[in-house]
Amino acid sequence: MRSGTNGMETGLRFRVLGEVRGQLGDRALRLGSPQQMAVLVRLLLNHGHSVSIDELVDGIWGSEPPPRAIGTVRTYISRLRTELEPDRASRTPAQVLLSTGDGYTLRIDPDCLDLHTFERLLSDSDRSAAAGEPQRAVDLLTEALALWRGGALSGVPGGYAEGQRRRLGELWLSAVESRIGLDLELGNTNQVIAALGPLTAEFPLRERLRALLMLALYRSGRQSEALGVHADTRRLLIDELGVEPGPELAVLQRRILAADPELTPATRPTAAGAASADGGPGGGSAPATVPAQLPPDIPDFSGRTKLVEEIVDALHRSPGQAVAICALAGIGGVGKTTLAVHCAHEVRGSFPDGQLYLDLRGAGSNPVDPAAALAEFLEVLGIPPAQLPDTVERRTALYRSLLADRRVLVLLDNVRDSTQIRPLLPSTGSSTVLMTGRGRPAGLPGVRLVDIDVFQEEEAVELFAAVAGAARVAAEPAAVREVVGACSLLPLAVRIVASRLAVRPSWTVASLARRLADQRRRLDELQVGDLAVEATFQLGYLQLSEDQARAFRLLSLPDGADCSTSDAAALLGLPVAEAESLAESLVDAGLLESEEPGRYRYHDLLRLFARRRAEETDPEPVRRRSLLLLLDHLLACVRNASRTLEGDDLLSWSLHRTVGAGEPLTDPDEARDWLRAQRALLLAVLGQSLRQAPEESLPAVVDLLLGWMWVGAPTPHAEDFHAVLAQALSVARRTDGFPERRDARGEARLHYLVGMLHGLSGDGAPAEASLRRSLECLDPARGGLEDHPEIHYTVAAELAVVLNAAGRSEEALPYLELARDLCRGLGHQADEARLLGNIARAHLTGGRPGQALDAAREAVRTARAAEHPSCLADALYQLGTVLLGNGQYGEASTRLIEAVEMLRRQERYSTEGCALARLSSCYLAMNAAAEAVRCAEQALELGRQVSARYCQGLAQEALGRALVALGQSARGRGCLTEAQRLFEELEVTEAIGVRNLLDTLPASA
Repeated sequence: MRSGTNGMETGLRFRVLGEVRGQLGDRALRLGSPQQMAVLVRLLLNHGHSVSIDELVDGIWGSEPPPRAIGTVRTYISRLRTELEPDRASRTPAQVLLSTGDGYTLRIDPDCLDLHTFERLLSDSDRSAAAGEPQRAVDLLTEALALWRGGALSGVPGGYAEGQRRRLGELWLSAVESRIGLDLELGNTNQVIAALGPLTAEFPLRERLRALLMLALYRSGRQSEALGVHADTRRLLIDELGVEPGPELAVLQRRILAADPELTPATRPTAAGAASADGGPGGGSAPATVPAQLPPDIPDFSGRTKLVEEIVDALHRSPGQAVAICALAGIGGVGKTTLAVHCAHEVRGSFPDGQLYLDLRGAGSNPVDPAAALAEFLEVLGIPPAQLPDTVERRTALYRSLLADRRVLVLLDNVRDSTQIRPLLPSTGSSTVLMTGRGRPAGLPGVRLVDIDVFQEEEAVELFAAVAGAARVAAEPAAVREVVGACSLLPLAVRIVASRLAVRPSWTVASLARRLADQRRRLDELQVGDLAVEATFQLGYLQLSEDQARAFRLLSLPDGADCSTSDAAALLGLPVAEAESLAESLVDAGLLESEEPGRYRYHDLLRLFARRRAEETDPEPVRRRSLLLLLDHLLACVRNASRTLEGDDLLSWSLHRTVGAGEPLTDPDEARDWLRAQRALLLAVLGQSLRQAPEESLPAVVDLLLGWMWVGAPTPHAEDFHAVLAQALSVARRTDGFPERRDARGEARLHYLVGMLHGLSGDGAPAEASLRRSLECLDPARGGLEDHPEIHYTVAAELAVVLNAAGRSEEALPYLELARDLCRGLGHQADEARLLGNIARAHLTGGRPGQALDAAREAVRTARAAEHPSCLADALYQLGTVLLGNGQYGEASTRLIEAVEMLRRQERYSTEGCALARLSSCYLAMNAAAEAVRCAEQALELGRQVSARYCQGLAQEALGRALVALGQSARGRGCLTEAQRLFEELEVTEAIGVRNLLDTLPASA
């Protein structure tokens, strides 16, 4: 604590030589907005004198202040007073920031301000230099310059701050020049040359720096280079300013040309950077011992053959003008250090001047400071500790000078970021840098980046065998693969479990696999001795900001393999741009992976680690809300995709309103791409939501399934859909003793979805049963049909389709007419077109071809009027089928071809296959058997791809008939037999026609 000029012990400290900072005791001050900091700076730099309110306003805004500038400044003053004197009682006078006249005064001890200390040290240095004490003067300047932490008043706005920045910048540069001049006087010429390189590049028009460089070069015996500096400077000044160099440079040039003996001290040191009284290394000469700092290579190094070749090739690159840098990046535990050390040993012979190694501890809480790293390297290269330069810039310059003509491999392990290693990079291509880090280095030109991924399975097994013993692997190969799979092929995890097994002869690999099977305990099992996967991950996690750590935890919650940027935004409750920035920062930190732009995934073990941190940090309601926000977002996206692909489809407009808008998905191709990419995440989140928030999530789950079922091609993934539907039905049926809580509408929709899924797969009986249960849920006693016309219409229509497919058209027609009446009442023309198509099929099945044709043509007209592509494709398919049944093969083929083209664009593969099978029958009727075979085979392939058995049955029948017509009776009989089997399993009337055809074929066929 220090007494202020007002007699109070304030404990205040302020820094302006860099970013403006304040300290009150051990507490960092909250200095507020940049404009508020500008007020504080104006008061701090006025050295206890009053500053008027007008001066404060002018210092921030100049000649164009905002309307309430004075009031704003007074608000800033009030906030600063509260921060500077937090314990001051209300209505008592301020003791630090006082009102004086029409302005304010900040009263603090001058020594509380780093600028005051800097100026005092400069004065003391000047006195020491004048007294003939150059070393003391250098020490004082070193202490003064160490107070700077970047550009003065960094980030403070306003004309006053800008003027002070220029003044203080000039003061800093003058101090640097004084320090360099004193170093030169002390004979540290090499050190001076190294320091002046970057300074003259940063301040090219500063003639004093050029003069010092000329003198240092001359004193090092490099006269021609010194004269070259003068020539370069003269050319630059003439080109940039149109002036000749000033007197100092001109006089120095003449004295160098005249070899003025007074330019060279009577004695000067010869060591690299300083005199060496004990016979230390001379300037530029190699150290007595060639550095060989590489850690030992591990004897059981396994796998990575291609990676080793790639890295060794990069390190063997021929010397050039620029330094070669190879960077290995990957998550913690992936084996970056092991691989780098192995490769470094492989190429040792190519670096005869040595190998430098340093663990920069970038993943931990205490990364190595560049100044400390340079000190270690310089000492290894022969610079005694007492002669080390005192700033990072000077150490870097000397380090680069020593490596300039040497072939040295520099291995920088566990790099935090580019800022940490930039001073450690050599300046010439004679040396090579190999670095490892969890993130990818940014801002380093010419870096050859090598992403290190987990092992391939065979590599993991190889390492396991090398550590645990080949005999144990040979005895239980399946269990070994199970174990390395539980390790997610992470090298560190594989090494840990193999090491545990190696020291436990009573364990079997199978017993180890059982221990790893429980995901909640897996991280606890992955540790042995001082090796632990969780501890490795924790190092990176502790480096995250609060926002990054929250994102890391919450993004791990969904069970899906990966997520998109918009999914991340929903999970985090943030705008997309902000969520993307956080996700990308986690990728940079090596805690998240991004294999393609805009999609993110965790390594499996990192996901377990992140979820454990979430359970420890984020309350259960927070985690549940995050998952529900994602479910809401996915529902909004599916709704948008459905409206794009299905237009005015009734169900897509009857879904619940969502909190988020979702991705627009206004382009059909974009909508289909989204549905394909998100299928796994959708299924995972649906099941997870029903487990973790059943009652809250059920409405959204049902809506999402309804919207997705028609547009998401569910048939190939019917098993997954059935599992989610069964789970949702279980939730919907729960009563918990309160029957009124049962969701009749939701349960009806779920039974409808189950029935429709069975129907798409061609399973008629279970489809009918589920659809009838759906209608039972809508019975008036459980809510009333009139309350749910859209779902009632939908279920009735689907049940009619199933009944018609089973040859029960007379039962189907009443449901179709009911559905049509409901649909008309709801005003949905496109759905009415679908119903008309189904009515046409029912009439055709019932032996009324004329009525069927009228209804089918009306269906096409209605669909065209509705401008609904999906409904039009269905109507054309139905019309083509009815025309085929009426013997009008030419028009039937035309309509079916049109339907096939539309269905293909819509990616509705099951219906496309059925249309192709019908088209095959048309071609066969028109005596084009070869074309019929081609269409039938295409239909069969589509049916198999999407596991649509009815489609396969139609295709097998069409193919069998065409093959028989071509004289390939044996193969044709085989196809027809398979068609009969499928139709009988599905209990559809087509089985009768196929059986009758088989009976007419010769026995030899």
